[in-house]
Amino acid sequence: MTDNLVQIRNLAKEFPVKGGVFQREIATVNAVSDVNLDIPRGETIGLVGESGCGKTTLGRMLVRLLEPTRGTIEFDGEDITHVKGGDLKRFRRRMQFIFQDPYGSLDPRTQVGQSISEGLRLHGIGNKDERQERVVEMLEVVGLKAAHAGRYPHEFSGGQRQRIGIARALILRPDLVVADEPVSALDVSVQAQVLNLLKELQSELNLTLLFVAHNLAVVEHISDKVAVMYLGRIVEMTDRDSLYRKPLHPYTEALLSAIPIPDPDRAKNRQILYGEIPSPLNPPLGCHFHPRCPIAIEGICEVDAPSLAARQDNGGHLAACHLRTGAHINLDPRAP
Repeated sequence: MTDNLVQIRNLAKEFPVKGGVFQREIATVNAVSDVNLDIPRGETIGLVGESGCGKTTLGRMLVRLLEPTRGTIEFDGEDITHVKGGDLKRFRRRMQFIFQDPYGSLDPRTQVGQSISEGLRLHGIGNKDERQERVVEMLEVVGLKAAHAGRYPHEFSGGQRQRIGIARALILRPDLVVADEPVSALDVSVQAQVLNLLKELQSELNLTLLFVAHNLAVVEHISDKVAVMYLGRIVEMTDRDSLYRKPLHPYTEALLSAIPIPDPDRAKNRQILYGEIPSPLNPPLGCHFHPRCPIAIEGICEVDAPSLAARQDNGGHLAACHLRTGAHINLDPRAP
């Protein structure tokens, strides 16, 4: 038994782009590029970044909803990168996914009780009465009532539907849950309810959680550690307090500066990123962020892709930045 429930090494996903009369491959979308990530047992890892950076793709590969192009995924010490059939089904029972859209993730023609119990039926857990009892129990855990099991999705609000999605993910009592922006489609007041619910359930059920989001304020509320992703790569990773107190990567600094401050008298040091986000069809050479980076080093950042490295005075804070980690021998020692 290792301290990490999940270990991801050099994981990548490329999608072919086809065109022409014969639908031949004409380009490749580099959705995820050589990601390394450890997820400790019982902790919440927040995965943040702009839309299209590869967060959801990484989460879907982790639970094997997508096949990796290369790299490895270890779950509880076993390599599950290419498992199939019955072996994959065995692992799927221990890994569940909460989808972003609480409207599209439920079958409108199926009662919610049946949707929640579907996993139990597929895995042959219990008889009909036992499954119904588990459904009622899980509905109460997420703050709904037993009578709701006989209703259809259109009879619920967005927050209630997301609670149903959480109940469906937790009914199998998994070890790992990947939550793909589970509150982004909800009102702010409902977001707080769902986040608090997830925190309570994690404590009660000893869940390991990968929380995918683009809102850093939400991630701060729920995460133990945070990984920041840009154009398919993780560019910074550390514990929550270190990241929000003193980020190392300039991209993280820009994201944090965009968080609204509920104080009109407090000065706001907004950092604007200029230029367009590069296309994953043709990502820049070297550091993917260098075309928009205010501290890029000419002759280095556009050629040499930095790896995640620790700053000398803080070994647990990793960043993919030549300047901020002091990893390059030609750096100005006065650099921040």
